[in-house]
Amino acid sequence: MTQDASGLGRRDFILLAAAGATILAPTVGTAQAQDAPAAPETPAGGTMFTGDVIEGKKVISALDVADLEPGRHHFFFEGVQMVTGKHWYVSVAVIKGSKPGKRVALISGVHGDEISPVRTVQMVLDQLDPESLSGTVLAVLDVSSPALEAMARRWPSSSRGIDLVDMNREWPGSVNAPSAPGRQAGMLFERVIRPNADYAIDFHTAATGMDMSAFNLARMDIPEVKAMAELYPIDHIFDDPAYPTLLANACIDAGIPALTPEIGGPRSLDKAKIALFVEGTMNVLKLHGLVAGPMGRTGADSGLLVANTMGAVLSSHGGFVELLVELNEKVEAGQKVAIQRNAFGEIQAEYTSPVSGEVAARRTDATAEPGTPLLFFLFASPDKAGDEHYPE
Repeated sequence: MTQDASGLGRRDFILLAAAGATILAPTVGTAQAQDAPAAPETPAGGTMFTGDVIEGKKVISALDVADLEPGRHHFFFEGVQMVTGKHWYVSVAVIKGSKPGKRVALISGVHGDEISPVRTVQMVLDQLDPESLSGTVLAVLDVSSPALEAMARRWPSSSRGIDLVDMNREWPGSVNAPSAPGRQAGMLFERVIRPNADYAIDFHTAATGMDMSAFNLARMDIPEVKAMAELYPIDHIFDDPAYPTLLANACIDAGIPALTPEIGGPRSLDKAKIALFVEGTMNVLKLHGLVAGPMGRTGADSGLLVANTMGAVLSSHGGFVELLVELNEKVEAGQKVAIQRNAFGEIQAEYTSPVSGEVAARRTDATAEPGTPLLFFLFASPDKAGDEHYPE
């Protein structure tokens, strides 16, 4: 029988690991249409209200948390326009403490099929009391509004027919980008996130059709990021820089230490994993002095594996897939991990692991066409090739 199994390059890995991932577009500089006014310049500073109120919440076009009184505040951020001229709005919550301190941004909804991250941020906010909080927590809850409306991973942009745009290939964006999602990213980054964050956490899940372990994607060469990543009582950390277009990397480039937690599978609430990431995020807030009290469980308590290398199994045939290993299971190189059959029940392929490691992600759909990612394995290598990258 045959198999496709390899360690993947950074472009290939992102494409394969996310069932809805897009091909990385070439970098495009700031552009604006001829004979059309440029988008409004980024405000010089201060919170800007549009004068609109939606469901009792004021609409803003820029945020400065320094303008706010201590307490909990809910806003709608006026994002990019739709083709009808209406706006996509983004839910923004701020909990400002009665005492000064650090500012931490919690972000969810960059991909529209990622639901556990939204609930994770909600649950963290519900544990915060402005009276005892030192500093400010900013929550940007539903970044990719049209993708979330469709429970789809990517933003359906109509600029060239219908492009399905991965918002995590757009950061930091530009208010004059050549696409609506690029402008949405630029507006949010320049007017909400960057001016109001000393640290940032951008929560994600696996893409539709996949599931993954409780997992942080983190640049462990950055001490501030390493310190935060290790405070989560989770299964894995993948020490990898990934693409510069990721929101976490855009934050780091702007001087804001950031990481990317991965909370299991898409399109549902994984309550067990959500609890781990709420606990870890509260630990991060304690680390930075926003919240008082003892640390909860951390990676030191969960048997955390810090890995720097990835191996993968891809399907070589079309057919029905039976996986033989579970998430977090330890496997040896050459171990049989999956069987694929056709409609007659005849075995088309048997797949073995290319590496010794732990199962970090697995396909949940029971069918696959050729070239579909079936399994990913994490391991620590002293001789890392430096070119494998995990999906965010």
